[in-house]
Parts: sequence; C-alpha cells; structure tokens
Amino acid sequence: MTLELVDLVDEHNRVVGQADRPTVRSQNLLHRGVGILVQNARGDVYVHQRTATKDVFPGLFDMFVGGVVESGESYLEAARREVAEELGVVGPEPEWLFEHLYEGPLNRSFIHLYRVRWDGLIRHQESEICWGDWLEHERLEEWARQVSVVPDGLEVFHHYLEWLRQA
Repeated sequence: MTLELVDLVDEHNRVVGQADRPTVRSQNLLHRGVGILVQNARGDVYVHQRTATKDVFPGLFDMFVGGVVESGESYLEAARREVAEELGVVGPEPEWLFEHLYEGPLNRSFIHLYRVRWDGLIRHQESEICWGDWLEHERLEEWARQVSVVPDGLEVFHHYLEWLRQA
C-alpha cells in the first residue's frame, strides 16, 4: 500500500517539503486543504456527519466537504476530487471564495474554500460520511450551535459569514 504524500508549506503557503498523511496528522504539520460548500438551486447547503472512523474529528458534523491537497495537486484539482469522492458530485466547476489559515491542535492547514451548485443525486462515500441532508442557508448558524461541528469547519464557516457580509 502506497502512503498518500502531502505537500508541507511554510507560513506563506510555499511548499517546503512532503510527508505522508499519517505523519502530517501525528505531528500536526502545516499543509494545504480544501473545503467545498455544496448548494442547490434554492441556496440550501448540504450538511453532513463524519463517520466514527475518520482520522481527525470523527463523528462530528460539517457544512463543508473537503480534505487534504495531495502533493503536486492544485487546490482546484483537490476540490473537484473531494466533492466527487465524498458526495458523487461530478461536473460543476468549483467557484473559489477565499483562503483561510486554520491552526488548531489537531490540524493546521491553509484552506481554500470553494462553492459548488448541485441539484443532482448525492452519493455518500461510506468511509467518510454517515449522514447528510439539505439545510436552508438561513438556518446554518442555528444548526452550527446545536450540533458538534468540526473545529476547522466552524472557524472557516465564521470566516465565510464575514466574507458574505463584505461581499
């Protein structure tokens, strides 16, 4: 089995090396990640719960799908791959929204946030997602207070709300 390589970056998001994913997680090394907000034509957002077997933040909820950018992969390529793998969303081009540096005790990454519009069938990647449903955009803040949201996603969500207010 080949271990997935991840580009390590410095505080300016410049590649400074590579490490396998388990090393990145165990040493909390700074790397690149993507988050994708999936919205339907009504503007509802697809929210989900992570499986209990995830390597970081198992069983918690999120309003973004996403993950680690693999070594040599662009943010956009990673966004396309992640939304296809986790939800079966293939075809729409992710729209870049902003970059956010998350520095938590279990995960440190430069996250590029994207938005995808999708009205098709959702197919969960069973190893990643155990539940999901559409939620009205206006109810996201309330929902995020009622469930345990992944810490990085919650911080990016607050940045997203600020971004919306400034748009």
